[in-house]
Amino acid sequence: MAISKQVKDVTAACSGVESGMTLMLGGFGLCGIPECSIAELVRLGIQDVTCISNNAGVDDFGLGLLLQQRQIRKMISSYVGENDEFERQMLSGELEVDLIPQGSLAERCRAGGAGIPAFYTPAGYGTEVAAGKEVRDFNGKPHILESALTADFAFVKAWKGDASGNLIFKATARNFNPMMAMAGKITVAEVEELVPEGELDPNSVHTPGIFVQRIFQGSGYEKRIEQRTVQSR
Repeated sequence: MAISKQVKDVTAACSGVESGMTLMLGGFGLCGIPECSIAELVRLGIQDVTCISNNAGVDDFGLGLLLQQRQIRKMISSYVGENDEFERQMLSGELEVDLIPQGSLAERCRAGGAGIPAFYTPAGYGTEVAAGKEVRDFNGKPHILESALTADFAFVKAWKGDASGNLIFKATARNFNPMMAMAGKITVAEVEELVPEGELDPNSVHTPGIFVQRIFQGSGYEKRIEQRTVQSR
């Protein structure tokens, strides 16, 4: 018999989140970010958290809301160029920042979920990214040792899910959400549509429910577009 992971709402889903924890937050830019969970983290007022996310949101949306309230102590990210408050806090020394090549960030999260403690990659060799890291040659090419990433809580956002926690992501939202869902000690999934168990085609499931501990149906998604380009007439 399937085990239901469904919780009543975002408040129940975020139960147990505390200051000082390490949190993973899925999404790519502003696409596929766990908007409801982020809003709840702001409401909870937790402090000194380490956030692992591909980006840092924008000034008034996404992780930018946590940055506004000075709730983040450290950001582990790849792309942070759209957030003026992030820049101000980093340059002033208020925010600790670990910038990682995007592919390395994705693989470090995937490795964490797969139980692989570290791996070698050529990305970042000869740059500040390699500072203090072990280097080995493979096929005549230098590679640096990167450690896996895990989190106390991982927050992901899916298009569809069922009460067992099986998830389907849509389009660009599939970039970071699936591997982060694997790497959280407790993974919270918010979905646009929560369907009964057995309704999802198993061949279409991107993240099996075994990786998800809590799931709820979100609402009020803004789905803001980070950069809008329109054709001039």
